[in-house]
Amino acid sequence: MLNFGFIRSSTIRFSPFIINHSSPPSCFSFSPKKTISFAVRSQMGSFTTLSQSSARLLFRQLFEKDSSTYTYLLADFSHPDKPALLIDPVDKTVDRDLSLVRELGLKLIYAMNTHVHADHITGTGLIKGKVPGVKSVISKASGSKADVFVEPGDKISFGNLFLEVRATPGHTAGCVTYVTGDGPDQPHPRMAFTGDALLIRGCGRTDFQGGSSEQLYKSVHSQIFTLPNESLLYPAHDYKGFTVTTVGEEMLYNPRLTKDKETFRSIMQNLNLAYPKMIDVAVPANMVCGLQDLEPKAN
Repeated sequence: MLNFGFIRSSTIRFSPFIINHSSPPSCFSFSPKKTISFAVRSQMGSFTTLSQSSARLLFRQLFEKDSSTYTYLLADFSHPDKPALLIDPVDKTVDRDLSLVRELGLKLIYAMNTHVHADHITGTGLIKGKVPGVKSVISKASGSKADVFVEPGDKISFGNLFLEVRATPGHTAGCVTYVTGDGPDQPHPRMAFTGDALLIRGCGRTDFQGGSSEQLYKSVHSQIFTLPNESLLYPAHDYKGFTVTTVGEEMLYNPRLTKDKETFRSIMQNLNLAYPKMIDVAVPANMVCGLQDLEPKAN
């Protein structure tokens, strides 16, 4: 068992809110020093209230337009150090993300990836060069380089909050989903950062990087759809302007993953998608966590 921050075992893109699960519902404040609880609109128009926790989560959903990638900033704002982490940062928006971290007075400790991306270069290498002490994180199964490798069941602590690691291979062999903790002092409803395994009304392709439609189907149904129905799901990408969904919604309305396994496999085999235009650049770079191990050439 690791115990050094990791313990083994519409649009909200620039939301100004801090989630305090001990405040009365429907109180709003635009000050980062104040605390609120609020309702998040899901894709079908219903509302989910974030409440009933003594911990305070600061949450931002950020967007990179060229690859339609979401980056997520989470921090324990009630902790004296305000420790924070970034999930799926993009190289093109590192300066924006770090500027926000500084403005909010946070201490960035982890830059994490859900998998080895094929459509953009991760920002983890650049972040490590700009913020001493930040550790890069990726799954051990990815086969790539990082400071910390996570496995199923690991817990990634930031202050008094933590993320649970769930293996969700299928899009790639090393995909993981990060899920907020389960407990009275953790955010409720739970939040899952699904990478490319589960998208809003879709899923990641399975025709490269060790992908498998059978494995993806099993991953989503056993590791994501087993979360409570009200759990909020945040993907690594969206191409239609959606920002968040829920387990319950996807179990009802996902046009691929509501089908039986054989139908799903047939759908995935007949997508006829174009070869990813960035894959030959992005994958080699991301295998070393965004060029973090390349040294400047001598003059």
